[in-house]
Order: sequence, then structure tokens, then C-alpha cells
Amino acid sequence: MDNHIEMSYCRFEAFKVLAKNYLEIESHDMYGEIKRLVEETDMSPADVAENLMPKSDEDDADICLRRLVMSLEEEKEKARKLAEEEKKKKEERDARRKKKKAEEEHKKKKETEENGDVFRDNGNLI
Repeated sequence: MDNHIEMSYCRFEAFKVLAKNYLEIESHDMYGEIKRLVEETDMSPADVAENLMPKSDEDDADICLRRLVMSLEEEKEKARKLAEEEKKKKEERDARRKKKKAEEEHKKKKETEENGDVFRDNGNLI
């Protein structure tokens, strides 16, 4: 059985807790940019934490925060592209539906003309 679990996304307050836990910092010059990005981008707290975790002994707060910013920007770009693709698909679906409806109406009108039936503007037979 496949279950979908709805989880919240990481916002700035949660990010600050993660930064304090993983990097032992309470503020940084990059916080303004990070605040903007986490508010604009849907990323789970686990993904944020993964980017904040130092990967080696040489990784300091600057490196980890830059890695997070890059990841947030990539995620934001992916979401933008996905939204564009979805919009394009919807427009194509709508165009196909409109074309199909027009074809059906044309076919119905043609059949009506061939059968000699005449319709008023409101669609009733005369």
C-alpha cells in the first residue's frame, strides 16, 4: 500500500533551529538571502539539514550556508520549470478540448444541414 504523508516545508524559523543545531550559529550575514529563499522555495527540513551538515572537518558555517543557498536556488529553478511545463500542458489540453468541441459542433451542424433540420439561435428545432 502506498501512503502519501503530507509534511510541512522548512521556513526561516525552522532553518534557524537547524543552523543552531548543526552549525552552532544564531546569526550570519547570509541569513537575509536564506530567509528570502526558504520563504520562496519548498524544501523539507530534512533536505535543509542535509545541506547544513558539514561534510568534512574543513567545512565551516560559510561553506555549509553557501551549499544551502545553491541547493535552494536549484530547487526554486526546478519548481519554476515544472510550473511552466504544467502550464504548457494545460494550455495544450485546453486547445485540444476546444478543437474537439469545435469539430463536434461542426459535425453536428453538417448532419443537421444534411437532414434538413433547422435550429433557432437557442438550439431548438423549428
